[in-house]
Amino acid sequence: MSNVSEAGMAFREAVKQSVRKNAWLFVLQGILMVVAGVAAIAYPLLTSVAMIIFLGWTLIIVGVIQGMSLITAREAPHFWLQLISVALGCIIGAMMVWRPEAGLLVLTMLLIVYFMVEGISKIVLSLTVRPLPNWGWVLASGVVGVVLSVYLIGSMPLTAAWLLGLLLGINLISEGAALVVLAWRARSAN
Repeated sequence: MSNVSEAGMAFREAVKQSVRKNAWLFVLQGILMVVAGVAAIAYPLLTSVAMIIFLGWTLIIVGVIQGMSLITAREAPHFWLQLISVALGCIIGAMMVWRPEAGLLVLTMLLIVYFMVEGISKIVLSLTVRPLPNWGWVLASGVVGVVLSVYLIGSMPLTAAWLLGLLLGINLISEGAALVVLAWRARSAN
């Protein structure tokens, strides 16, 4: 057990030293992520469409590469199942590239379903742990998830035009800011 904790401490120290040594790279990366996040929020439709087209091309390229590897593997177990998987990946990818608005609609609906299920899950969890302190915060987060999903469903299909870009922008800003703070603090801790 002590070897595991010693290895963990050694790993943490190595990471800290790396962050200190290369702090300016982390700061630069964080700033670029924040700038990209602001741009994604400023142009959510463009960002959303770009994400769908990128995903579509990724599915096509992966499908083609996987298909090429299957050419010599006709004797492999489940060959036909793998071939169907390749074909579906290429077809779905082509549909996303050809009609990105349909891909936006599908992914937005999946996100809305996720928000709804996650919200209901948090509400049930909060009522289960209700005697614990701060259970109300978990309840509030669940209610927000359900209300958000109902609002997004009510504003479909307009929601599909901006939701993915907005969420990507928020994610980029939060991760970029966290990197800047981490690197700045690690640098000043010398």
